[in-house]
Amino acid sequence: MAARVEHLVTSGTFSLDGGTWEVENNVWIVGDGAEAVVIDAAHDPDAILAALDGRTLRAVVCTHAHDDHIGAAPALAAATGARILLHPDDLPLWKLTHPDHHPDGELADGQTLTIAGTDLTVLHTPGHAPGAVSLHAPDLGTVFTGDTLFAGGPGATGRSFSHFPTIIDSIRDRLLTLPPETVVRTGHGESTTIGAEAPHLEEWIRRGH
Repeated sequence: MAARVEHLVTSGTFSLDGGTWEVENNVWIVGDGAEAVVIDAAHDPDAILAALDGRTLRAVVCTHAHDDHIGAAPALAAATGARILLHPDDLPLWKLTHPDHHPDGELADGQTLTIAGTDLTVLHTPGHAPGAVSLHAPDLGTVFTGDTLFAGGPGATGRSFSHFPTIIDSIRDRLLTLPPETVVRTGHGESTTIGAEAPHLEEWIRRGH
């Protein structure tokens, strides 16, 4: 059976720099009827476990280490035996949420994760966070961008560990070079396509200055 993409929305809070906000997060499950990976274990490990429905969880892949994207990762890993994978540049952020639990493995630019016969290529796309990554699955015609690229523009860069020129570079050089029909599955909100977002790059740059 070919890999498929499943979508779960979980709710909770995001806290950084002394503020806390209510948020809804997209959790993405990629796999088949036997095995899967979870992209961003947000808020609710029980809901994610229920969605897995007994399948073997191979990895919990973190697009970045803001607390709303990794809050459920240790509990989900403990329940399933899956490894938590994070880009090492986001370890300082990770430790703000889980100081006593280290990720099990590192993500690196160009690395390939294979699940249910489908390759996910890691693209290092910093800016929203230093170790932010996107995951490109060409066979599925999709890219999982975390909080780097949304429907309507780049992720936020107004808080600690973020940098606007860097996120623009990441989007221009790593994401907008993908085929225009590629579906962009985001960390929050609605999906979009590369083709829908690409014409707005210059407008985002003007807005950001």
